[in-house]
Amino acid sequence: QVQLVESGGSLVQPGGSLRLSCAASGFTLDDYAIGWFRQAPGKEREGVSCISSSDGNTYYADSVKGRFTISRDNRKNTVYLQMNSLKPENTAVYYCAAKLLRCAPQVSEYEYWGQGTQVTVSS
Repeated sequence: QVQLVESGGSLVQPGGSLRLSCAASGFTLDDYAIGWFRQAPGKEREGVSCISSSDGNTYYADSVKGRFTISRDNRKNTVYLQMNSLKPENTAVYYCAAKLLRCAPQVSEYEYWGQGTQVTVSS
């Protein structure tokens, strides 16, 4: 059974850090690009970051560049999103998603999705 499971979401103060994990089971991540998306209440799901499978290229939304870092450990079949200098506007449910080979910005391009993990940035 193909599954993606996110973890690491929490309540954190502004300026704090979190590391989200996306663990895959039922398939190997080697051939898949993994994207992180987020959805805040009343807003559409938006792309945050992505890492491609073939060349390891990484992509970031402008709003998180310099603060978030995506990485993958294929031995552990896991992708991480390190989030630093968090802001209240980063509050959302964060999802990871998988698609073959290369990253794409569109939500509809991704084949597998996790259930999401809540990140709340508040004092």
